[in-house]
Amino acid sequence: MHPELEALLALQEKDQAVTATDEALAALHPELQALDEAQAVAERALATAQAAIQAASDRREELEGKIANYRTMQEQRRQRLEWVRGAKEASTLMAELDLARSVLAKEEAEFMRQAAAREALAGRREQIVGERERAVVEREEAAGRVSGAMLARYERIRRGKAPLALYPLHADACGHCFTAVPTQRRALIQRGVTIEGCEACGVLLYSKE
Repeated sequence: MHPELEALLALQEKDQAVTATDEALAALHPELQALDEAQAVAERALATAQAAIQAASDRREELEGKIANYRTMQEQRRQRLEWVRGAKEASTLMAELDLARSVLAKEEAEFMRQAAAREALAGRREQIVGERERAVVEREEAAGRVSGAMLARYERIRRGKAPLALYPLHADACGHCFTAVPTQRRALIQRGVTIEGCEACGVLLYSKE
């Protein structure tokens, strides 16, 4: 095995760990956006329900005042009829108020559910961020065990189109693009004499054997 191959493979493994945490963080964005949208809907519904309760309460107070006045004037038939009409309207209003309260309770429950989901998501994000920080530290330690020239070559390949910088030989071909590797170069790779790059895609090649 080439002296630097083990260090390069270890570095690639750490880079994959960092990439995995980046992807995990990115995967949280749609969930967070959905929570934001759901919370906005819940907040609007909550405000509507609260406004409905306030309006109903105001109307109830007004009717209760009227009913109290009607009670003092029951000696007149017209006023008695007004009192009956007001009492009926108050009964209807109480039903509306009960309905509004049930809607408010439902919206408050939904709002609390959204808050709990957001808290859980924040916890998951914090955990992944911690994992990423540890992975980055380990990655830097692994990079320190690779020579400057080889590290620069490795980083340049990583910035290209290939998902990885190192690929094992696949029979007599590159493990990434499957372009045939000349016999002489393949023999050097297999003996661990050198770490060769694929002539077609540029990735670094090694032999698992």
